[in-house]
Amino acid sequence: MAKYVFGVDIGGTTVKIGLFSTDGTLTDKWEIHTRTDEGGKYILGDIAESIENKLEEKLIDKNDVAGIGMGVPGPVKSDGTVLRCVNLGWGVFNAADELSNIIGLPVTVGNDANMAALGEMWQGGGKGYKDIVMVTLGTGVGGGIILDGKMLSGVNGAGGEIGHMQVSDTETEVCGCGKKGCLEQYTSATGIVRSANIAISNTDKPSSLRDVQYISAKEVFDAAKKGDELASQLVENHGKCLGKALAQIACVVDPEVFVIGGGVSKAGEIITDTTEKYFQEYAFHACKKTQFKLATLGNDAGMYGGACAILNK
Repeated sequence: MAKYVFGVDIGGTTVKIGLFSTDGTLTDKWEIHTRTDEGGKYILGDIAESIENKLEEKLIDKNDVAGIGMGVPGPVKSDGTVLRCVNLGWGVFNAADELSNIIGLPVTVGNDANMAALGEMWQGGGKGYKDIVMVTLGTGVGGGIILDGKMLSGVNGAGGEIGHMQVSDTETEVCGCGKKGCLEQYTSATGIVRSANIAISNTDKPSSLRDVQYISAKEVFDAAKKGDELASQLVENHGKCLGKALAQIACVVDPEVFVIGGGVSKAGEIITDTTEKYFQEYAFHACKKTQFKLATLGNDAGMYGGACAILNK
């Protein structure tokens, strides 16, 4: 009976690795540099070497390890085939098979946002639920869909890419994906700042935000909490846009809970409260009881999800 499992979260700068006991306890975590040079060909070898070193350090036999679960920043098919990870320099190949061949342990690979959602379901804000949609509000907007405890990857590995739902037909600026009017353009940290700068330019309304040289999403939410009228309107607009989008998602996957994470979620309940208010306005009647929770695992969610993905196999 295996006693341990590894969770790996590959980012463009660092790889986060966690050693877990099979009951979900994180016993050790560390980071290594992500070597993206030469098409990222060293990344999997570096991960294998780092895990081998940890096994030696902790005197753990490979027979006591259930496997390695790994999240990557890009679309991944259910068999572990990565469909291009631009930030890593990777093309199309089966990352699960390759790492497994190097280290001699079972490997499961998934999209990093889906892995984070799995982690939050297992030991975070979604604990106690089996059907969750996680929304990550950071520089962009990511998502992960877990149905009956399993990741929904989709045929092309694009399941959960909710940031690129089109929510506006009038947008003139182009999203990073090449389209216009994506959810990401309004509800990400970048989108909130853009909306704030537009509002400040287009209105004479007094606001403490006018005194801030470089506005951040945090500044907007902090000002709203203090009663700033312009900031409060921006927060309302954010909640309306996100709440309406989640109401549409609920019609398709009908989750028990929406878990909201990412840097923007650090604003706290002002996010969940405004989003849920507008969700209630737009949601199909059968979905109105969907819960809203804040993510709790922070940057460790992907590692937890990786570990969970192995244990759920």
